[in-house]
Amino acid sequence: MSTDTNQTINVAIAGCGNIGKTHAAAVGDLPELRLTALVDEIEEAATALAQHIEDTGSARPATFGSLREAFAGADVDLVIIATPSGLHIQQALEVLAAGKHVVIEKPLDVNLDRADEILAAAKSAEEKGLVATVISQHRFDPASVLVDRARRAGRFGRLTSAIASVSWFRSQGYYDSGAWRGTWAMDGGGAVMNQGVHTVDLLLWFLGKPVEISAKTALLAHTDVEVEDTAVATVTFESGALAVLHATTAAYPGLTVRLQVMGSTGSAVIDNDNLEYFHAGDPEEVNKNPMGVRGGGNQAEAELATFAEPPVQTNLDPTVYPAGHIRQYRDVIDAIRNHRAPGVTIQDAITALATVRALYVSATLGKPVLIADVLAGKYNDVQVRTGNGHFEEVTA
Repeated sequence: MSTDTNQTINVAIAGCGNIGKTHAAAVGDLPELRLTALVDEIEEAATALAQHIEDTGSARPATFGSLREAFAGADVDLVIIATPSGLHIQQALEVLAAGKHVVIEKPLDVNLDRADEILAAAKSAEEKGLVATVISQHRFDPASVLVDRARRAGRFGRLTSAIASVSWFRSQGYYDSGAWRGTWAMDGGGAVMNQGVHTVDLLLWFLGKPVEISAKTALLAHTDVEVEDTAVATVTFESGALAVLHATTAAYPGLTVRLQVMGSTGSAVIDNDNLEYFHAGDPEEVNKNPMGVRGGGNQAEAELATFAEPPVQTNLDPTVYPAGHIRQYRDVIDAIRNHRAPGVTIQDAITALATVRALYVSATLGKPVLIADVLAGKYNDVQVRTGNGHFEEVTA
């Protein structure tokens, strides 16, 4: 493993499906990283991605059927885990035990059964100079960074509420394309866990520690799927702030991800990762406008002008959307070279996963659920389920 902080960081990708291709594109954009290995138990998947990488003009990485083989046959400093969600913690533990840095694609896993184990392993690894992080690339979007800076500086006053909506579409064929898709065991959930976990993470990042959640889920537009395609929930935060969370994969033809953050002296709207609206006032301004400015006074353009970042290559395959991953990998590279914690920690990912798990437990039991109880294991024996879209009284 490379120890010189100025040396190129050698990378292996475990999981050569669609998201693996996204990671490969991001790695290929950064000169500090070199892709040396691809790992997939399906040989054809690894070979196909290796060929794709070679076709784009990059050096062809070696292919392996397991992490153990890759560690023995290639120079690897950092492993990216892009396998089905139910394998994430298991493989991350293997990587950390081998003395490698690890980046885990979202979510951290499908449940919290091994959360304490991965948290302890990450802490031990940090003491050895290893970085362990989970992909939450939207924390690094310009819009998200600007909103976070503003709320930390108190420019929005007291944060009072938020509305988060993931309004996407996935066809029946999407779920039918893999036996693991749409299952509790390997996907860990549906519209919330798979598509909405990034938005959950942003919601928690902006509003703070979640305390309680009350939710409903349903499977409304798909068949032969265990998990939900539609969910709604209300979340109470330690600060007293309230939020509404909505996620669906049944919004044809596919709309946007929209997050509104609202406070006593300012508000912001992020839509499709773009800063659509931003206004930060002060008490004096508020006192002069007893009815507010009703959506006026948009400062988004001026706010965005304060944000500068290195350019992202424009010749990358637009279908894999690597820009957010590139931004997060810049943070990972800096964390490795400067021996600091990454911008997204394992604890961050555990809190987001606990919130999603609490949502599913609440929907199953038909009652509000405390996030702390989920983290403490109180509901470990609850077999979560998805509603059928019809009202039914739950007595649990």
